[in-house]
Order: sequence, then C-alpha cells, then structure tokens
Amino acid sequence: MLLNKFNLFKVFLLVTFAGFFCVSCTKNFTEINTPKNSLVMNESLIGQAFAQAQWGTLSGQYQVGQNLFADIYSQFFATTHPNFNSDQFMEVAAWTNIRFKYFYGSVAPQLFQVEEITKEKSMAVENAIVKIWRVEAYHRESDYFGPIMYSQYGNGETSVPYDSQESVYKDFFKTLDEAVSVLQQNQSAVAFANDDLVYGGNAAKWLVLANSLRLRLAMRISYVDPDLAKTEAEKAVSAGVMTLNADNAGVLSTINNLNGLATWTYINEFRASASIMSALIGYNDPRLSEYFNEAGNRLGGSGGYHGLRNGVPASIKSGGLLNNANSFVDTKWLPIIDGGANLPSPVMSAAEVYFLRAEGALRGWNMGGTAKELYDEGIRTSLKQWTTATDTEIESYINSNNKPAALNDQWNSPAMTDIPVAYQEGADFETKLEQIITQKWIGLFPQGREAWAERRRTGYPRGYAVINSLNPDIPTTGLVRRLMLTTGEISTNSQAVENARTLLNGPDNNTTRLWWDTKPLNLYPVPTN
Repeated sequence: MLLNKFNLFKVFLLVTFAGFFCVSCTKNFTEINTPKNSLVMNESLIGQAFAQAQWGTLSGQYQVGQNLFADIYSQFFATTHPNFNSDQFMEVAAWTNIRFKYFYGSVAPQLFQVEEITKEKSMAVENAIVKIWRVEAYHRESDYFGPIMYSQYGNGETSVPYDSQESVYKDFFKTLDEAVSVLQQNQSAVAFANDDLVYGGNAAKWLVLANSLRLRLAMRISYVDPDLAKTEAEKAVSAGVMTLNADNAGVLSTINNLNGLATWTYINEFRASASIMSALIGYNDPRLSEYFNEAGNRLGGSGGYHGLRNGVPASIKSGGLLNNANSFVDTKWLPIIDGGANLPSPVMSAAEVYFLRAEGALRGWNMGGTAKELYDEGIRTSLKQWTTATDTEIESYINSNNKPAALNDQWNSPAMTDIPVAYQEGADFETKLEQIITQKWIGLFPQGREAWAERRRTGYPRGYAVINSLNPDIPTTGLVRRLMLTTGEISTNSQAVENARTLLNGPDNNTTRLWWDTKPLNLYPVPTN
C-alpha cells in the first residue's frame, strides 16, 4: 500500500510517536489513504521520523525479516526450532508478508515524506542524507524480491506499480549522484543532529558512506552489466570510500531500541551454522570467540565450539537438545538485561569496502591497490574491528595456510572448502575470488542479508548442502534465489503484482534468479555434502 503525500503522513507521525516504534496498520487501504484531518507539520518530527526509518530498516521485524531467511541462507545460522521450515528451503508466506507490510507500512512512508518535506523546505543536506538512506533501505528489499514498488511509491493511488530491479538499481546510482553532489559542497554541515542514528548528522561521513554504498551496488551488478559496474566502482573509489573502522556505519542502539539481532536472541531458536564454524575453527580465527560462545555456555556449561548443519529435519530438532550441543552468539548480542552490549546494527564497514575493492582489482578495475594488498587490508581491518589481536598475531593470520576444518558431527561433515587464508596469487580467478568472498563473508557477520546476496551473486562461500529440502524445486545442493511476491499484495494490489511478475526472469518462485544474479551455473562451486 502507499500513503497520500502530506496530510496522511502528519496523521501517521502523530500516531507513530505515541509509541515510537509501532507499525502502522495496513488492513484498510481506502480508509487509511483518505485522511480526515489536516495537521500542521512540526519540523522537529522530521528528524524523529528519519530516526525511526533508520532503525526500522535494519531492525524492524528482524526475526521474519532477516533471521529466518537471509541469516539462514547465508549459513551464518541454522534454526533449532522444529517448526521453522525456512531452513529446509520452504518459504513461509506469512513471514514474508509481515516484513513486507512493515517496510511499506512504516519505513517507506517515513522515508518518502521526510524526503519530500526536506525538499520543499530547501533542507538540502538533510534531503541528500535521506536519499542515501533510501538507497540503503530499498536495495535490501529489491535483493529479496527483485521487482519492488519504488518510483511511484507515494502516488496516492489505490494501486502502485512495481519497478524492475534493473531500473531500480540504475536509479540508485542516479540518486547517489544527486546526494553526493550536495554533500561535496557541504562537508562541514550537520543535519538531523542527534536524530541521525548513524553519524549524528555528520555530512562528511555520509558522503563517504554514499561512495562506499555505490561501490557495493556496483559490485552487485558485476556479472549482469560489467561495464556499468566498473564505471560506478571506479567512480566510488576515486571519490573516497571507507578506509578506517572509524568510518564504519551502524544504527545506534539503546536499551529501548535494541540491535536487531539482540531483539531475537532471547527466544533461543537458532545456533551457529556448521559452515561458519568450519571456517572459523579451521582458520584458528580470532573472531571465533568474539562471534560465538562455546556450546552450552548459556546454561553454564562449556562444550567447545560447534555448529549445526542447515536443513536439519524437525524429527532431529525435537526435544531441544540441539541448543545445548551447538554454539550460540556471543553475549554481546544478547539483550542488555542479559548482559548484552547492544552493539549498533551494522550498515557497512571499512573491511567490507576493502574486500569489494579487492574483487574489483581482481577484475582489472582501478581500485587503488592490488587484489592481494586490498584483501590483506580487509582481513587486517576486520580483525581490528572485532578483536584485540596484536599486529604480530594479525600478520600471522593473514599469512596462514590454515584451511577450514572437518567437523566431528553426526554427518561426518568434511571441511567446507580447501582454500587457505594466505592469498594465492598464482591461483586461477575463481580460487582468488573464493578467498576474497569467504573472508568478506566472515567479516560481514552478522549481516545475513548482504552475505546471502553475495552468496547468490558469486557462489561463495561454498557452504554445506542442506540435510533436507522441503522445496520440490530446490535440491539439497541448491540455494534459495529470492523470496516470492507476498500474498498480502496479491490480494490488495493484484494487477500490479501480475505486471511485476512479467519483470522477473522466470516464474514467481524461489528458484528464479534476480536481475543481477547471472553468474553461469557451471562456475558455481558444488556445496560440500
């Protein structure tokens, strides 16, 4: 659904801020889209609306919006609840619907109206920052579904057309151009101040984020449009991207507005995936103890580090024994009341940017360094971000020939892959790409949405085949490529959904690839059984 331009948003804000992070009702479109009141907009609410949109983009409806889909398909986590079948490649339409309604019923209307109001009030810097966040928010949605409501969102009509992913991505680059042009001229400005939960309104930092986000999106289209990808990636790097952990972007969390992952760890229904455990244990990675606790720690025991294979059937999950047998996230991701540190919800990091540049250099693009130099710096930056490892320990890790480990589990799982940490300059393209993406994947934790997107784009990390698939279209060695258009939209915006289906590269199911997901299947690594 879409909201009318200004009057409805004034009503929406009044209702929303009575309970800061509530979700607007979307059941009665006609009533909602025909506001009966006209309120005077208080400019102080603009910043608050932007803050809510920032939090909602990353943390709103986190369990069904990320944890039960992207976190699983990236193989950061595996579910332990017997009724959670998304781990066996079965999309639960009700879950998808909840997240979709939250985004278009809460996040999108706030972004739309704040962008419109800051434009009309000539708040140029605020408007530029909101545009950057619009790109951040919508690329996450498009990377789930493909076509999305975008260019005509806010048209005030009862039916809203969808845009193809190609047109949306190309508009992202145009939007970033507009924002960057403004911020380059206003780098000392402060906008939104404390209402900006990412950088406190620091325009110079938002400029660096915009360039870094351009690099991420450029790399995403590297297989479908390599020329545009190269152009946009080189533009991003030359303009100035993240280089230090001080540049990292994350949405501020408080005891009232938790880090997204911390909003669900108290439910205790997932554990570390065997895939990430194979890598962290085998590499003797210092991040292991920062990401996860030893098995049983939450119940007072200490059983070493263990991960669970994805796709375990319900019969094995029954009884709750898997929770104590496998590692949970470190206490820093627990709610504050349980000892959690309430970390910022991650948006983008300097480590990710170095790995993006490393891949670009591998492809022959001008990234300001060689693939090896940038790969090594990506690892170095990630280890400094997450650990207290000394410089000597970091260099030892970078030059290590350690490989992922076989796991002593009931499936006798072999090592996830056979690549070492040390960059193999004499290896072929795919081996070096696998190294870059695997280390990038480790550094992205716990950003499941980004990790799943990159796994679809590149085929890395290899991961393990799931134990069981409930989806007849996807074998255990397959991968969910996208989520389907939601049942709620089919019933309330049916013609637009039918038109959106013509924008897909196949049927509206979980195997149809997104526009940017075009790497030839014969170049995909075969997952370990």
